[in-house]
Amino acid sequence: MSNYNSWKVSGTYYEVCNCEAVCPCRRLGDKNGGRSTYGFCDFALSWHITKGQANGLDLGNLSVVLAGSYNDDEQGSPWRVILYVDESGDVLQQQALTAIFLGHAGGDTAKNFAAAIGEVFAVRAAKIELEHSKNQERMEVKGFVSAATAQPDLTDQPVSCGIPGHDRPGQEIVADHFKVEDENLKWVVNGRCGFATDFAYRS
Repeated sequence: MSNYNSWKVSGTYYEVCNCEAVCPCRRLGDKNGGRSTYGFCDFALSWHITKGQANGLDLGNLSVVLAGSYNDDEQGSPWRVILYVDESGDVLQQQALTAIFLGHAGGDTAKNFAAAIGEVFAVRAAKIELEHSKNQERMEVKGFVSAATAQPDLTDQPVSCGIPGHDRPGQEIVADHFKVEDENLKWVVNGRCGFATDFAYRS
């Protein structure tokens, strides 16, 4: 647990992974999610914070991307990840983002997803460009991660994801492309799934 005992962040969320749409990990209507399409998941999750603070430190207008992979058949399916924090933030802001989004500060991030993290390959300050406009989503971590929406995947039932929280249903999408190229994490896929909504986490 970090020293950030009082924090909250909210804003927009966009993710892409290597599964087929609708991602079988998501809740569709009242049906809970299950195994990944191919038995493993390569993913990138992005958050743009519109409002946020940690112990009074302003975190507004900063972005975070978490890229990683897990295998459904490995004991506990631990995530192996790289965290990219916004290089436009100062050192204290980057430290706070790292603590929050790796779950070290407890709260909703630890509860929703970060408890699944088994290994952190790296934390990098990077140039992050996010576009979270509906059906035009784009994620770019300069030199490392690139993804963009091709089209919405329309469903007749609400879709939700446990990472932002099932209380925040959103839009399933089909990605035009999804690429990660970093030490320990490398893949390129096209036409796979994604999801967009908003989020609000707190300590």
